[in-house]
Amino acid sequence: MTYSHRNIAEEQKEARQQAKQITAICEQFHITLDPIDWQNAGMRACVTVNAIKIADLLDFARQDSTSILRQVQIKLLEHAALETLHTQLGHRALVWSPVEVIQPQEFLSLWIVTLETDERIAIAEYIKNGQRAYEPYELDMDDEYALTKLFGPVHTGEYQLGDTVTIGEHGQQWSGEIIYILPPSKAFMNSKGSSPDSKWTKTSRGHHTILGKVHMNDASARYLVDCHDGFPHVVNQWQVISEISER
Repeated sequence: MTYSHRNIAEEQKEARQQAKQITAICEQFHITLDPIDWQNAGMRACVTVNAIKIADLLDFARQDSTSILRQVQIKLLEHAALETLHTQLGHRALVWSPVEVIQPQEFLSLWIVTLETDERIAIAEYIKNGQRAYEPYELDMDDEYALTKLFGPVHTGEYQLGDTVTIGEHGQQWSGEIIYILPPSKAFMNSKGSSPDSKWTKTSRGHHTILGKVHMNDASARYLVDCHDGFPHVVNQWQVISEISER
């Protein structure tokens, strides 16, 4: 809705209701919003968490609780990733990728935030003192116990531990070493399919050719590939473009 000076009272009424609704929803998800100045700014009032800007009230209009949580998560994950690198102002995140791990864990969820610089930062989402907290997650890639704790026992795949491969992800290619082999994704096993998304990583189903072989996405292993650009890439078998021979 477009507001003018003639219906400022109507805008304030909607802004008050919107602020109350969003505050209540966030409290259910253990997120405390800063006070929202709907009295002076109306629907343009800024929604913030610990002074971190999330969006204007208007941006939350007609969103359900899941969408509101997701929008808050995006900003808080990005802020935590940028703080980790002490990066210059103006940099931003391009991709937020949830990492599928076995449960239970000490955190609620684990994310890989890919910045526009292609740096990959692991951020864990916790509940601490009754509030959601976002902190860098350090993974010792040489610690097999740590990998097993996250992903379960090592799986069997077309490729082997230590193989050097080229992978395709988000329209780009990287090369690195396979440091762990994971079972097929539960998301593939439990869903009928999904479509690509620019912010929240999803992958399409179907048949894909890998080095001359055809595999079903949900019947093939996944690989943890260390490309020396931050947290290793978790890729499906069909994303392996080629194996680099060391002979």
